[in-house]
Amino acid sequence: GVIIFSCPAPGPVPNGLIRLYSMRFCPFAQRARLVLTAKGVKHEIININLKDNGQVIYESPITCEYLEERAQQKMLLDHYSKVIPYFYKISMGKKRGEDVSAAEVEFTDKVSQLNEYLAKKKTKYFGGNSITMIDYLIWPWFERAEMMGVKHCLANTPELRKWIECMFEDPVVKATMFSTEDHKVFFNSYMDGNPNYDHGL
Repeated sequence: GVIIFSCPAPGPVPNGLIRLYSMRFCPFAQRARLVLTAKGVKHEIININLKDNGQVIYESPITCEYLEERAQQKMLLDHYSKVIPYFYKISMGKKRGEDVSAAEVEFTDKVSQLNEYLAKKKTKYFGGNSITMIDYLIWPWFERAEMMGVKHCLANTPELRKWIECMFEDPVVKATMFSTEDHKVFFNSYMDGNPNYDHGL
């Protein structure tokens, strides 16, 4: 179930469920939703307004490690943590009319390293030939690649693009994703200073 949380506060967690407090369009929170869905864990989602009091639980990887009970591919995740800021630097810079060409060059180099990782492993996914937690932790930003205006930076990453195609076909991804248009609506509302956290509900 999904509950929109503004006020009053939600009651006790129902028996047999895990409660996830999530901002509907946050890619970090989507990590936890992906893992919960993949594991078949019964859960309810409390959609929160991040501007209510400014208190944010920000360590989504720790939440996912709690669900998975082990960390995987730490070096790859460390590299990817340096890729994530470029999604925002490029998309927000374009929205503000800034020159993002240098950021695009750096981003292209970093995603090329992800492509090389897949090419060397010779597997469909980052964790092997079946989807693992590492793929779900990397995925949310690539779901937003078209909306964020970085898709052209992936032109010379054939293995990474194959991975993206496979991820789009995954039932768990399909169950938790939003359309490019929905992402655009939220992103534009965010950039305009009035984020519509409940868009689509």
